[in-house]
Amino acid sequence: MQAAPVRATPIPSFTDALRVVESLLMGSGQRTARQNAWTSVLEDRRRAKDRVEAQRVLDQAIATHP
Repeated sequence: MQAAPVRATPIPSFTDALRVVESLLMGSGQRTARQNAWTSVLEDRRRAKDRVEAQRVLDQAIATHP
């Protein structure tokens, strides 16, 4: 009699485990809201970076053309 073949199953990452717990605890609406909120945070950071760059360019233009 032969032993049944052993299948290697990947161990889930910590992130995967957190997503499973999140999906069990929260409905899809809350998960979507959190994703939208994070997207907004990233977009705000991008706009802030653009504002800093625009200010730098304006300050340089003023300094070179008194």
